[in-house]
Amino acid sequence: MPRSSQEPYSMASTYDTCEGRLDPSQESLADTWKMLECIADTSDEKQRMTDLGVNQFYLIFAASLVFFMQAGFAMLCAGSVRIKNVQNTMLKNLLDACGASLGFYTIGYAFAFGGDEYGGATTFIGTSNFFLMDVHNYAFWLFQFAFAATAATIVAGTLAERCQMTAYLFYSTFLTGFVYPVIVHSIWSENGFLSAYQKEPLWGTGMIDLAGSGVVHFTGGLTALIATWILGPRTGRFYDRRGRKLDKPKPFPGHSVALQVLGAFILWFGWYGFNAGSIMSITEKNNGKIAALAAVNTTLSAASGCVAALFTNLIIKERRTGEATFNLIRAYNGCLAGLVSITAGCSVLEPWAAIVTGFTAGLLYLGVSSLLVRMRLDDAVDAIPVHMTNGMWGLISVGLLASTDRLQASYGRSEHPGWFYSWGQGSGDATLLGAQLCGILFIGGWVTVIMTPFFLWLNYLGWFRADSLEEVVGLDISYHGQSFGETGNDETLSSEYIDAYHRRKDEMTRRRSSRNRDTNGSTDDQKHSQTDSYTDEYPSGTVDRVVPSSEP
Repeated sequence: MPRSSQEPYSMASTYDTCEGRLDPSQESLADTWKMLECIADTSDEKQRMTDLGVNQFYLIFAASLVFFMQAGFAMLCAGSVRIKNVQNTMLKNLLDACGASLGFYTIGYAFAFGGDEYGGATTFIGTSNFFLMDVHNYAFWLFQFAFAATAATIVAGTLAERCQMTAYLFYSTFLTGFVYPVIVHSIWSENGFLSAYQKEPLWGTGMIDLAGSGVVHFTGGLTALIATWILGPRTGRFYDRRGRKLDKPKPFPGHSVALQVLGAFILWFGWYGFNAGSIMSITEKNNGKIAALAAVNTTLSAASGCVAALFTNLIIKERRTGEATFNLIRAYNGCLAGLVSITAGCSVLEPWAAIVTGFTAGLLYLGVSSLLVRMRLDDAVDAIPVHMTNGMWGLISVGLLASTDRLQASYGRSEHPGWFYSWGQGSGDATLLGAQLCGILFIGGWVTVIMTPFFLWLNYLGWFRADSLEEVVGLDISYHGQSFGETGNDETLSSEYIDAYHRRKDEMTRRRSSRNRDTNGSTDDQKHSQTDSYTDEYPSGTVDRVVPSSEP
């Protein structure tokens, strides 16, 4: 029960506590030793409780910063879509947090960390602590939940403006409740086969991924790649509305660059909790210095990634067009690429290596972003080149650039430093790099094998892609009943599309009511409930395309 605000808080001193345990009628040397022993024990206990409280608060604070990144993702996604899809995008970001919390509470945490035992047998998946039973460190659960929500949000941005709400709820829950926790268990659990926290880690080093370049970002980015390949591009992005390939992809700029940059700044801010918070315990010896190094490396990598992407893109544009332009979107995505890449090794890289890592990340982002366009894979927010590509690069950079001294301070061993450091020592030991590559192969294989059939199943059932007419009028109208605007930049939304959408909606409602009255009716009505549309074959699957009578 909380104390009244008028009631002063008092605590007996260590001396008073120990004095009360002595017999005042007897004074001897033994009593003096008892007094000293009691003082020492009481002081140690109070220090232990203080350390526990500080560490718990540190984790809660770090978890709050990571959770605040959800606001950053929401702002970035909302600014990157056309105004007719803003509500839908924002709701999906909100549901990320809700779905992840429930999924991680019921089974996700148990699969990730259930039954952890240092020195125990290696396991593939956790088997206890379902529904947080017998879990006492709630701060740790909160911190890990925030990471799980981040992995799901990466996918949402890529599929913006064309994914059904039903599919979103299915894949976000499945990802955070099963797919992601298995990866967490393998890499972060004390019993995972790739874990650097094992008593006897893989090849004496284990896979090093402090804050999740691979666990969170590569997982989310690869899931996004698989999903967008199966889902197909937004209507009009690479093909016209009759399915004919466009000679030049049509850009779909977001309605607010200000929201995009605000989201990027919020993400950068939250990343300090992401990386420095992954130290977990701030009171242990040298952990404060390690957390500070992680924060510094986070800053330098983000800055160098931004500079690399901005000026490289400027040079390329100047060479191609003769006009130098500073692209703001390239700049902030380069910044995010640098943040993703440093997440794995922020505690084991020197600051100069963080700059190299971030600079390379900015270049990789530009190259893969252009490659996706040439492959006609539609990523609404460039999440795939930012998260998937640089999640992999972040793991590789640890295998190349991890410092001997930093490894010793963070993980208590330094026999297998980064490959470049091994060269400097005359050994050429690539053990750590090999472990990092094994981690990449495991994450890539697990996500591909599980998520590909899952998305194909959703697509087969017709639950994945939004109806073509709903997509044209905007998901705000079709899912939320209203829209804040009927235009998206230079795209004018014809009233004929709106009228066609409402006519078909009324017709489907009428047919549904008729079927409910006629329980013996045929299912043919379902097959003909979309008579206003026709079907075109796309490279990624079959998608309905609606064309009003006025359009050729």
